[in-house]
Order: sequence, then structure tokens, then C-alpha cells
Amino acid sequence: MDLSTTYLGLSLSNPFVAGPAPITGRIENIKRLEEAGIAAVVLPPLFEEQLMSDEMELFDWIDAHAESFPEALSYFAEPERAIVEADAYMEHIAEVKRQTSVPIIAGINAVTAARWKDYAVAMERAGADALELDFYYVANDPSESGRAIERRFAMALRRVKRNVSIPVSVKLTAFHTSLAHFACSLEAEGADGLTLLHRFYEADLDIEKLEPVSRLHLSDSRELLLRLRWLAIISANVKCSLAASGGVQSVEDVVKAIMTGADCVRLCSVLQKHGLGHVSTLRDGLAAWLEQHEYESVRQMRGSMNFKSIPDPKALSRAHYMHLLSSWGSQ
Repeated sequence: MDLSTTYLGLSLSNPFVAGPAPITGRIENIKRLEEAGIAAVVLPPLFEEQLMSDEMELFDWIDAHAESFPEALSYFAEPERAIVEADAYMEHIAEVKRQTSVPIIAGINAVTAARWKDYAVAMERAGADALELDFYYVANDPSESGRAIERRFAMALRRVKRNVSIPVSVKLTAFHTSLAHFACSLEAEGADGLTLLHRFYEADLDIEKLEPVSRLHLSDSRELLLRLRWLAIISANVKCSLAASGGVQSVEDVVKAIMTGADCVRLCSVLQKHGLGHVSTLRDGLAAWLEQHEYESVRQMRGSMNFKSIPDPKALSRAHYMHLLSSWGSQ
């Protein structure tokens, strides 16, 4: 069975990619993932604040960014480990490339315009096969418009693309006024791929101590539904690569993500639950599913249920919402 796919111009043996989390911050784990059959690895992003920690309160920074990727809370469990120099990050890339053959995608989450370019250039020199610009941002300034935010991100992408030769992807949140329009705009600016979508942990409240509380909950398949909708919409309107991130737990989840347009799926929480070797279980399960349903390849299945392919696109949009509301009260 042909499980191969192409993501960001990289030829992958299968669609399974390890997502950014503590497990991909260690070389020994990346080696184990490679042995289990992972096709590529995304490293945890390098935050600009990590280089500015002596100029701000560390815990303020942790509060602002701890939600940025699935297992972030455990990543920041020891504050002293959060002080990571850029040189150490670049050396980690270089060491991973020396000891493994799996494609490595490095991540950047910057604040100032120049840092996007500086980090990107350094990561390419260190040996990264591709880059992911992590556009996590909480818009809490009422004077700042959505258009201004998107323009700033587009400028960051443009600057990075002008200064590196390796592929560049963008990781998006669902909190844009018109996510499909923004996706098309990023492709026009040169994005080689898009990752859909950021998974966030929302702070709870301790009503006795009157303080926010952070609790870690690993994702489940219910979180995939938001990704499926946007994969179906965006894959019908762009030509760049797409990655599904969040909620992939089973072979059926993988199939759904690919059918709605994903070139690859990110594995993170599922590896925390079942171990790094679970990659091979999912890979074998996908091959068996394809054979059982008489598909010859992953490519044949990709996009078969996006907005251009399904008979009634409204079933994934407004009509679906109205149907659920009208049917719920009659049950």
C-alpha cells in the first residue's frame, strides 16, 4: 500500500508527523519516533521571549504563552528550563540532523519583525529542512484591528521567505474573522503550507483563592471536528500543503483529516497516551483501512471530501448548524 505523501515539498513515506511538544525536544525521543516510522518531526517553537526573560517577569511570560502547543504546560513545568538561548536551539537542530535522517521542521514564535528573519536564517544554517511560523497571538488590544494583525503576520512571512530557501509553513489559530481569506492571503505571500489549527488550553478559575488555574487535558477526537471543517474549506481554495493538528487519535481520524484535504497529520497527545511506538500501530492501521476500502494510495483519498468534492458543501457549514438546532428539541 502506498502511504507516501508530500508536505512542504518534502517527500514523506507516510502522513504521520510528530507535533511540537516536549517529546520532540529530546534527541532520544526523535530516534525512537524514527524507528517507529514517523515521517517527519516538528520541534517545539523558539519563543523570542526566551531571549528576553531577564527583561520581564518569567511567570507573566509563561501565562501568556503556555497554551501555544498541546503539552506546553508540562514543557514549562520547571521555570529554570524555560530560559533557552537561541544558540542552544540551533545546536539541537544540528545534533538531531547529525543523528537522525527524519526531516526536521523548526518552529518560530517571534514578536519583533527582525526576529522572525534572524531566527529563520539561523535555523536554516543549523540544518532545518523546513520552518513553521507559529502565529499564536492573543488580540487583547481593542484599538488593534484584525486587519492590522493579519497584515503584520503577512509581513513577517514575506520577510522570512525573502531570506531563506527552505520551505516555510504557517501555523494558524481559528480566531480570525475570515480564516479562509487569510489562508489564501498567506499562500499569495509565499506560504508553502498551513497547519490547522492551534490547540489552546483555557485557564480555569479558582473561586476560593481568586486566581487562575491551569489544567492539562490531552486532546481527543472531538477536537478534530473544527480542523475537519477548515481543512474542507481551505483545501478547496489553496494549492499549498496542509497539516491537520489537534484531535487525531485513531485511524478513522487520520482518514477523515486526509479526506478533507490534509497532506499529513500531527501526532502529539495520542503519543503521550499510548507511547512513541504507537506511530507504527496507526501506520499499519491506515494501510489496512485503505486496502479494505480499495484505495491504492493516500494521494487517491486526499481531498475527496472537501468543499469542491462533496455533493452538498452546505452540510459542513450553516445548514449543518440549523439542522442540529431544529432536530435537537424533537428528540
